[in-house]
Amino acid sequence: MIQLRRVSKSYDTPAGSFQALRDIDLEVHNGDLVAIVGKSGSGKSTLLNLISGIDRPTSGDVIVAGTALHASSETALSKWRGATVGIVFQFFQLLPTLTVLENVMLPMDFLGTRAMRSRRPHALELLSRVGLADQADKMPATLSGGQQQRVAIARALANDPPIVTADEPTGNLDSETARALLDVFRTLAAAGTTVVIATHDREITGVATHALALEDGRLLQSVHM
Repeated sequence: MIQLRRVSKSYDTPAGSFQALRDIDLEVHNGDLVAIVGKSGSGKSTLLNLISGIDRPTSGDVIVAGTALHASSETALSKWRGATVGIVFQFFQLLPTLTVLENVMLPMDFLGTRAMRSRRPHALELLSRVGLADQADKMPATLSGGQQQRVAIARALANDPPIVTADEPTGNLDSETARALLDVFRTLAAAGTTVVIATHDREITGVATHALALEDGRLLQSVHM
């Protein structure tokens, strides 16, 4: 599902070139639940952005779900992301002027691959999967942080993507809520979705099928659990 070959990524900064990733080789299979661990600045978010097609490598090949992302146009990448990757952001990024249900329906409206009449029922089904069907008509601001993160997961699943990425999804949650979210990710992986989580929390490796450790942009460890 995910293959990186000698991938490096550098950024130009006022202080000079910054090497975020260095010669990364990686393979992830269908249904894997991958935890990417490491300190701030280790390259976790950069690796996640390359996998999700948000960013491009400086060198090397990034092939995800059969598509060579490093060689794709921006237009092609945009369409590919909408159909292939569900992205869960650390700070939810729900639209405050839309209801919970409307937030989950939004990716379907953008991509337009699902018939209009089926979008609301599908969004309600996804909210039910994360235990929030009864919150569908509320505004995001009325929900707790854990509830908003579950809405973000439901939104990420709106177009039935084969891959879900999550950047520090439990970073701002209490331990009980974090465990509930990890159960959602584990259920997704068990159903065949490939899940890649970037995290500071090494406890997440306890539910992962594959753990990656990054330090200063280098892959130190890649272990099947």
